[in-house]
Amino acid sequence: MEQDNGFFASLGGMLGEALRGIVSGIKWLLGGLGGALGDFYSGLAGAMGMSPSIFNFVLLVLGLMFLWAAVKALLRRAIVGFLFWLVLAVLVLGGLVD
Repeated sequence: MEQDNGFFASLGGMLGEALRGIVSGIKWLLGGLGGALGDFYSGLAGAMGMSPSIFNFVLLVLGLMFLWAAVKALLRRAIVGFLFWLVLAVLVLGGLVD
């Protein structure tokens, strides 16, 4: 096969190398971010005593939202609302522990 060493072949080669470098850099950056997030989730799950699954993290966020609603109800001096949200938060967060 003949090799074309013209101006446009060189320009295309330089552009391809530049794009490959950019993609490699983005892959390195996001790969490190993904690893860091995975380590964070594993550490959080280990400290909480729960298995590291998406379902458990959704329940954790839901339980924390219930707990926040309980604190807001307490600050409004709504005792019945506080107790309701607190019981819901304890039920959800208590179910996460293995």
